[in-house]
Amino acid sequence: MIQNGRVSLPVRNPYTGEVDYEITPPAPEELAGICAGLRAAQVKWAAAPLEHRIEVMTRWADELDKAYGKLSAADFTDTGGCLISLMSPRIVAGSVRSWAADAPAVLAAAAREGASSIMPSISFRTQLVPYPLVGVISPWNGPLMLSCLDPVPALFAGSAVIVKPSEVAPRFIEPLMETIRAVPELAGVFTFITGDGQTGQQLIQAVDMVCFTGSVPNGRRVAVACAERLIPVYLELGGKDPAIVTETADLEAAATAVLRGAAFGTGQVCFSVERIYVHTDVHDAFVALLVDKAQALTLNYPDIDSGEIGPFGYDRQARIAGEHLADAVAKGAVIRCGGPAEQLGGGWFMRPTVLTEVTHDMLLMREESFAPFLPVMRYRAEDEAVELANDTPYGLSASVIAGTPQEAARIGERVNAGTVALQDTFLTLFKTRDVGTNSFGDSGLGGDRTGPGSILRFLRKKALMTQSAPPAPLVRPSVPARPA
Repeated sequence: MIQNGRVSLPVRNPYTGEVDYEITPPAPEELAGICAGLRAAQVKWAAAPLEHRIEVMTRWADELDKAYGKLSAADFTDTGGCLISLMSPRIVAGSVRSWAADAPAVLAAAAREGASSIMPSISFRTQLVPYPLVGVISPWNGPLMLSCLDPVPALFAGSAVIVKPSEVAPRFIEPLMETIRAVPELAGVFTFITGDGQTGQQLIQAVDMVCFTGSVPNGRRVAVACAERLIPVYLELGGKDPAIVTETADLEAAATAVLRGAAFGTGQVCFSVERIYVHTDVHDAFVALLVDKAQALTLNYPDIDSGEIGPFGYDRQARIAGEHLADAVAKGAVIRCGGPAEQLGGGWFMRPTVLTEVTHDMLLMREESFAPFLPVMRYRAEDEAVELANDTPYGLSASVIAGTPQEAARIGERVNAGTVALQDTFLTLFKTRDVGTNSFGDSGLGGDRTGPGSILRFLRKKALMTQSAPPAPLVRPSVPARPA
């Protein structure tokens, strides 16, 4: 549909399957005007004392709390009833308040001043200069929460921020923008736009830094576009997270943890458990427990307010999951419970699907599935478990459940992943603001995005050097005589 010379994009409801919403991306000249306005307002925003930004951002956190109902409802519709939607507004508000408390100390610690150790007559001090305009491109799973992961520290740093969320899940944007407009000082330097990949590419050409969360193929495209402009880019990409269960583990607890890690959000979380390695001596008992627990979970259909498993947020993902499952079965995998996705009321649902007799030549053990798959593979020795866990191009997160925390830690230290949960799964979310990590392999690029120092990503460090002695004249240095 074309409105005022702009093309509107239809948006599918993941629960009903109906197209019941639309977005209208900005035209290129409109996007350029938005970015120009943000850049102009950023000058004053960055020049203001940090205390001013803290006061403004804290008022925004209050607005987020007041709008909890609208925000969670919109996000709930965007995701088809994912439980993370009920947590997202409070997670964002909590992130704002955490940064308000921590930013002064982090920025103060990054400042340096003193005398040169090489030339004592030269003194120096640092100046932290924010990137003027940060562009954020965020994904469709956890749309509200993930769209605010990078903007919050960037705003505290003094940058202006423009966000393009996924065109698959844009309903949360308007209620979120209402909270931003309620704080005029913030509205000048923080905004959201709608659009698809084309708009994202246009955005990259208009900003000074890009933060992208999404798939590896799209992340590569973003990285290339940023490299051509020589601007910094931070990428958080896919995962194929392993979970190792040892023969000494509490199997009841392990099955509970693995199921939650694989099925939360219908498996549509970048750090979902997607591969499970269990010692051969306890394999059968573990699988029996896992199947019993998986079969006890229910779909949130026909009542969206009940059940633990919602629909695929993106119908294309249901097709990918179907391809991965068919490939596994064709290569000898055995489905112990669950099975192919089913269409209910227009949405595509998949029950938690436990598989055995899986191998690494199957797609669902190699490629990111983003589905509630629980493929269980035997191992015989610790070295084999580690080798299997590391046999992947990804390295986002992992889990190890053993008889003792010490045993789990010994194994976890050998697994190539940015975050390793010990004695549980799905702990990645809880590292935010406390500890910084780096993704391994294809799972990310650009360093720590969530730790206490991650605000420094948005600041360039400049050195101001003062000479207190008379400037040295240009003279030819004395050198030993040349040999005859």
